[in-house]
Amino acid sequence: MSFLLRVVLPDKPGSLGAVATALGAAGADILGVDVVERSRGHAVDDLAVELPTGRPPDVLITAAESVPGVQVESVRPHSGKLETHRELELIEAITVDPGHGLQLLAEGVPRIFRAGWALVAAREGTRAYRIAESSAAPETRAADLPWLPLRRAIAVDPEIHRVPEPWTDLDTELAAAPFGPSTPHALVVGRPGGPVFRPSELARLAHLAGIVTTILGT
Repeated sequence: MSFLLRVVLPDKPGSLGAVATALGAAGADILGVDVVERSRGHAVDDLAVELPTGRPPDVLITAAESVPGVQVESVRPHSGKLETHRELELIEAITVDPGHGLQLLAEGVPRIFRAGWALVAAREGTRAYRIAESSAAPETRAADLPWLPLRRAIAVDPEIHRVPEPWTDLDTELAAAPFGPSTPHALVVGRPGGPVFRPSELARLAHLAGIVTTILGT
């Protein structure tokens, strides 16, 4: 079984190595590491790990948090190794086939951000609707998204930003970035079960949306 482990650890030499040693002692095989964020004396890393059949994922939490100062933010099933260059691959694919650019974007974003689904929403008047979606995007009726247009990428808080109820099923964390040169469009990403979208991830999402906007010109 493969899992994605998000850990918060002290940003100092040896911290990640100590976590790797603890996970190895628990029988986990580390498949890859991706740096999510570095700030204010701590680091946030995603570790793709594999456990022998029959071992519960709880052992990953126990092992990682046995290292002083380390906190496990989430553990999720994962399909395998981390691929940290998918943004470039997605941009290239959209450049080659701009006619299907929106659909390529919606399908590619969940893989890049290790999320469950993504969609591109548009708003006209008091009605919002989707113009592209990934295969796992929740089905909803057309409704208003009054927080569009956006000025910057945000972590969407359903207590503040009205969203369709299915978007929040399974404790889904939401993020959105402005999309398009002037119209109220947004690229929305859902991550069922979390973890929350960190500022560095929001910056990546905004950057990707901006590049694709430039490529497509709409």
